[in-house]
Amino acid sequence: MSNRRPIPNINIGQVYDQRYSDSEVHYDRLGNLAGFFGRNMPVHRHDRFFQMHYVKSGTVRVYLDDQQFIESGPMFFLTPPTVAHSFVTDPDSDGHVLTVRQQLVWQLIEADASLLPAGMQVRPACVALAKVPASDQAEALRLGQWLEALSNEFANASAGRDAALQSLTRLIMISLLRLCPNSREATPARHEDLKVFHRFNALIEVHYLEHWPLVRYAAQIGVTEARLNDVCRRIADLPSKRLVLERLMQEARRLLLFSGSSVNEICYQLGFKDPAYFSRFFNRYAGLTPGEYRQRQAGLL
Repeated sequence: MSNRRPIPNINIGQVYDQRYSDSEVHYDRLGNLAGFFGRNMPVHRHDRFFQMHYVKSGTVRVYLDDQQFIESGPMFFLTPPTVAHSFVTDPDSDGHVLTVRQQLVWQLIEADASLLPAGMQVRPACVALAKVPASDQAEALRLGQWLEALSNEFANASAGRDAALQSLTRLIMISLLRLCPNSREATPARHEDLKVFHRFNALIEVHYLEHWPLVRYAAQIGVTEARLNDVCRRIADLPSKRLVLERLMQEARRLLLFSGSSVNEICYQLGFKDPAYFSRFFNRYAGLTPGEYRQRQAGLL
């Protein structure tokens, strides 16, 4: 791929939930993260962090490095630090997302080498939990139960909360390491399609504030607009236009949550020329006006 750009590194605590910018553990519901980032998550990585997505139901399209997986929940995929990954979830998919600093996982493995074969590294994995062997079904059940317990601990400020979060995170990571050998076989994907799709997402990141038409994106990649749309539907099961709009929505949500700018100021920062049109655009995809979204996130609505 020409003009190759570095794969973005996302620190979830800084970009999404600044209350936990320095935490060893970050947790949220999958639906909450999808509401912020969109259902299409372009290629990215997490330096110094392991991340696990546990999806209860719905179909997930996952790309771990250059390996494609298409699985239905219940399932999880695990991405070790620096592993490039992208994924698309169904609109009604929910579950859990756990991000853990790498030292915590390494300490577990150092304390009990049986968690990982000698000389091996933790590899990216995609596990369909309904398809694991009968001998691992109890482990799969425990994983779901511990994730629900972790969700409850994060939602409540109970006595001993930090200790409970650390203990539950360790139990979850042990369970994941036990289940990872059941990772599914990758589904073949056309290399040229993946190149076009990743290039498109990289261009969106650079130019979405300029509101490029799709024909310009396609010309920059060297394909037709129809080919670009076909690739996006094959890879992400989404039309190309939707991917651009979701990136605009992600930035709109971020500015509404983390900046003190007025709605009108955010409108112009995002390249819109008419605040009324921006409000209609946001309402169409979020089901709320920008002002209502900001109030709801602040607990005022």
